[in-house]
Amino acid sequence: MDSQVKAQFPDEQSPDGRFVRQEDRFRGWVSADGHTGFPAVAGRYQLFVSLACPWAHRTIIMRKLKRLEAAIPMTVVDPIRDERGWRYGTHFLSELYLLSDPTYRGRITVPVLWDMQTKRIVSNSDDDILRMFETEFNAIGDPEPDFYPAEYRTEIDALNEEIFRELNDGVYQAGFATSQTAYEEAAYRVFAMLDRLEERLATRRFLFGKKPVETDWRAFVTLIRFDPVYYSHFKCNLRRIVDYPNLYGYLRDLYQYPGVAQTVDFDHIKRHYYYTHDDINPTRIVPIGPLQYLEMPAGREHL
Repeated sequence: MDSQVKAQFPDEQSPDGRFVRQEDRFRGWVSADGHTGFPAVAGRYQLFVSLACPWAHRTIIMRKLKRLEAAIPMTVVDPIRDERGWRYGTHFLSELYLLSDPTYRGRITVPVLWDMQTKRIVSNSDDDILRMFETEFNAIGDPEPDFYPAEYRTEIDALNEEIFRELNDGVYQAGFATSQTAYEEAAYRVFAMLDRLEERLATRRFLFGKKPVETDWRAFVTLIRFDPVYYSHFKCNLRRIVDYPNLYGYLRDLYQYPGVAQTVDFDHIKRHYYYTHDDINPTRIVPIGPLQYLEMPAGREHL
């Protein structure tokens, strides 16, 4: 790696210029019956998110779709993250990390599920928080729809992993690469994954049939940011989502799903990426586009 190249997150950069995402530190689990020490009760937990972050966006969507908004209050951090990290009001998210573990030295990330009773982080894993909202709070929220149906769980888990590796994290591996080889390898994998999804969606409305499941929302948070951010800012610019007939219709279909459009904030998304990642965008100019026409009919009801 060129010694003059500055990595966005130096502690997560390999010697050959690859971005290697840190592991989630807090992996507690809220359970319906409370056997884990964190019972699923209303009013005990608080969700901290950034509207810009795709990982946090997954949990925001599931909180809304499972009707947990009254049971789990949500705090939105400022989209501009500086050297002090994520800020909310006069406080910083790092304070919660250090209250939970005074020895913590990793990067401060969102989302965070905070236990207001024990004053500690339950989880900073978006995968875990998403799944907890889906499966452990049914007595409090809405048990329907089921986004993790038993008959598809093995297939859902497998496709989740593939989409995470090649697409969700793939755009970051391309965008945060500090060598040409690392960038190209990641970027080509991103488009290979998009091509596979385009083919899969030619014969089905959603990834597993006529109704969306967890995997669809995990893909959605990357697809909705792709044309406004990842195409230009992360140099994933072989094609846009609008250039894929099936994926573009699929994106519009998910965006128009009741309640989902309310979770999307393009101002937060673009200001965070283009302003905060000053190693990639040193001018900090935030682009005005693109126009996406996400409210156009999706035309996928027949599938």
